[in-house]
Amino acid sequence: MAATRYRRFLKLCEEWPVEETKRQRDMGVFLRQRVAQAFREGENTQIADPETCDQMYESLVRIHTNYYKNKYPRLKDTSFTGVTVEDCKMILATDILKQMEDMKKGTWKKLREKFYAKKPEEDSK
Repeated sequence: MAATRYRRFLKLCEEWPVEETKRQRDMGVFLRQRVAQAFREGENTQIADPETCDQMYESLVRIHTNYYKNKYPRLKDTSFTGVTVEDCKMILATDILKQMEDMKKGTWKKLREKFYAKKPEEDSK
């Protein structure tokens, strides 16, 4: 039975898209890593709690297939702020978040990073 579960998770991993704009924060990448950890021995892996494993799989399938989005359709594809899905994806991209973090830094911190070869954390050691 573990072999069947393993194959189902592999199929789900193949279908789950990877968003390149969310480096190190993508659900598809995280899912693949967790499946690799959970099924280290592949089809021969012994599953301690098969019921919980099946529940996790079913939950992931519901997320992947937009079960609740289809079950409870929305009138508009925007939130109360008026931001569209495309705008949210753009804002949540890793590069944009990095730029926003750089904008939050104070002038003193920017100058220190610019003129010091080593990081400020190394100064305190």
